[in-house]
Amino acid sequence: MSSRNRFNYQKYEKKYFLPPVHTCDWVKKDAIDQAPAWCSVDLRDGNQALPVPMNLSEKLELFQLLLDIGFKEIEVAFPAASDTEFAFLRTLIEKRMIPEDVTIQVLTQAREHIIRRTFEALEGAPKAIVHLYNSTSEAQRRLVFQKSREEVKQIAVDGAKWVKQYAERTKGEFYFQYSPESFPGTEVDYALEICNSVLEIWKPTPDRKAIINIPTTVENAMPHVFAAQVEYFSKHLIDRDSLVLSIHPHNDRGSGVSDAEFGILAGAERVEGTLFGNGERTGNVDLVTLAMNLYSHGVDPKLTFSDMPSICETFERVTRMTVHERQPYSGKFVFTAFSGSHQDAIAKGMQARGQAAGDKWDVPYLPVDPADLGRSYETDVIRINSQSGKGGIGYVLDQAYGIKLPYRMKEELGYCVKGESDTRQKELSSEEIYAVFEREYLAYHPRFQVLDYRLGRGPGHIAFVTVQAGGGDPIDIEGQGDGSLDAVCQALKAYAALDFHLEVYEEYSLGKSSAAQAVACIGIVQEGRYYWGAGIDKDIMNASVQALAVAVNRLGTAGPRG
Repeated sequence: MSSRNRFNYQKYEKKYFLPPVHTCDWVKKDAIDQAPAWCSVDLRDGNQALPVPMNLSEKLELFQLLLDIGFKEIEVAFPAASDTEFAFLRTLIEKRMIPEDVTIQVLTQAREHIIRRTFEALEGAPKAIVHLYNSTSEAQRRLVFQKSREEVKQIAVDGAKWVKQYAERTKGEFYFQYSPESFPGTEVDYALEICNSVLEIWKPTPDRKAIINIPTTVENAMPHVFAAQVEYFSKHLIDRDSLVLSIHPHNDRGSGVSDAEFGILAGAERVEGTLFGNGERTGNVDLVTLAMNLYSHGVDPKLTFSDMPSICETFERVTRMTVHERQPYSGKFVFTAFSGSHQDAIAKGMQARGQAAGDKWDVPYLPVDPADLGRSYETDVIRINSQSGKGGIGYVLDQAYGIKLPYRMKEELGYCVKGESDTRQKELSSEEIYAVFEREYLAYHPRFQVLDYRLGRGPGHIAFVTVQAGGGDPIDIEGQGDGSLDAVCQALKAYAALDFHLEVYEEYSLGKSSAAQAVACIGIVQEGRYYWGAGIDKDIMNASVQALAVAVNRLGTAGPRG
């Protein structure tokens, strides 16, 4: 069989169901203006998808992390599933580890012995949501259960009755949630019928609401289809003012975030998901991305990710999973620019931000301020390789060392640094970039170096300069010019037998104190071509002479293009 025959699209067909009435009022909204209620399912749905599920201590550590981030609802366990799950729940309750403003959630199938075991684990819980579910899809009814629609609905109804009965017998404050599992493959009006039947048993009130949770257990349609389904539910559930409409998107088609955002526009008030999207198959919806999308629009997400590197480290350690380098907001490369044009735009945006009044964020290529997430401008934003440009390289030198280069000099250094990266086949650190700068512009003396100089008195400006070529003896030379630096320049012209003129001279301090180092950058020109040098010294004249000597050396050895 050919590979073409094996890769056969014709054996697939669309298997989702549109609602009987398709209104799509949600399309008229262009933004989400407040955060939904968040429920983390990392400790249950996320945990069950790990190759090595978390042990008790790891679950406790992740629970604390979720509290620190700000989650007020956390699905902590499927207590009837294993002794570890049961023990974890009991530990939280007996050690009083659940804050007063946090509600835990537990999962149970619609089977009496599992519900009974669940409430045994919940005894004494301060506040808990009991999450009841059963699968309702057409395929599961036909292939797995071999039951009719009415029989599957009865499973949900019986489960709702048992949950209510056991809640009345158990010490604790309990709220109820129902999910028609495998919803994407369920006829929408039938799923609604089941949910309304469950609600008729629970009889929620505006003061004690129930939760109806719509899961995209296996995502099988485009996000606008899910939004239409959610909107239909929102408009046709009974006792709507006594309900919280929740959604639980998965990511099989890569649209989990879109499903969630469209679902909120369509009427959902609550979202279940996991940090970084961990979960079965392609995972649950990524709550970090959802919350940070709100944040980037100026909406308080009610969750805090101000130390994202630490959050990632804890998550990776306890789950043994990896946060991908390109994971939105949290990946280590998502604020990093390697491209020269991107680096230049970011550097100019940051410079403009430093000069502008107000605190509104507006920097090209950076949708949010990396510093808000605990990321460093120096090490995370602009990183240098063979694809980088002068703007990024100059930005790194400025941020890490306070060195600001003239535009043309920055361009020439860019060629040197990119050549270094290309030769070594690696990204260069700020230290390595400075080493290139030092080698090429601070300590470049292949022909000669200036050992000393002094300035004479008298008419005009006279400079007496001591130079040394290679290992030879020092030589005293002199020059006369319009100023002190020009006098040194004339001396070096005569010594090197070179004709040039000093075109660019920039100097500044690296600090505000009187003891701060001074930086001088000099560009000399011969036949329209620039040759550059730099000097750093406590004395600005010393720095300038050093810079001039390097520039003349570069001219004399036909240095890199500038």
